[in-house]
Amino acid sequence: MSKKRGLSLEEKREKMLEIFYESQDFFLLKELEKMGPKKGVITQSVKDVVQSLVDDDLVSKDKIGTSVYFWSLPSCAGNQLRNVRNKLDSDLQSSKKRHAELVEQCEALKKGREESVSYSPSPTLIPVSSTTLSLCFAMLNLDQDEREEALADLKAIELKHNELKDELAQYRDNDPAAFEAMKEAIEVAHTSANRWTDNIFTLRQWCSNNFPQAKEQLENMYKEVGITDDFDYLELAPLPLKQVAD
Repeated sequence: MSKKRGLSLEEKREKMLEIFYESQDFFLLKELEKMGPKKGVITQSVKDVVQSLVDDDLVSKDKIGTSVYFWSLPSCAGNQLRNVRNKLDSDLQSSKKRHAELVEQCEALKKGREESVSYSPSPTLIPVSSTTLSLCFAMLNLDQDEREEALADLKAIELKHNELKDELAQYRDNDPAAFEAMKEAIEVAHTSANRWTDNIFTLRQWCSNNFPQAKEQLENMYKEVGITDDFDYLELAPLPLKQVAD
């Protein structure tokens, strides 16, 4: 005896819709899970099947109080299908219009190509003397010599440019703009470090006020993380110019 074939997803969706259409009532998920097996949909599949119907707007879902209710009316499904059909019809018309435009453009391009191919005027031969040919060849040779000379000049200029770039890079550390940027970065870092130092002092004071009985444990913890007795605000020493020049 062959084993009975299970329902496909689409068949399960149809069976669950029958429950809504036949009763035209509101259901909790646990109620649908009890009614699903009567239609051949196993309890474990009911939740996923119903959710797929909700995603496709074939079943409505709403939370009332603490409970979530599901419902669907034949009229709602009919409206949904009509909306889908209208959208498909609109997309079809747009596709047909676009197809006609492309065909028209293709025909226009083919016509233009045929006209350009069919028009091929015969070349007109102009008599040229040997003297004229000699002058042309001389001009070509002159142009070639000038081009090679210009390329040589360009190569020399590029080499000089690279040498100047390398020399400029050696003095980059003494650039006043770079020095000012370095000073600003140091000041920002100094301010940030002291701001965190102030935060640490504030946190230590708060711990001491709220946990006076754990003073020894707190001191040991401070030492473990590097907060020793000499922990204090940072002082910003002036940066000597000669140090930068070195």
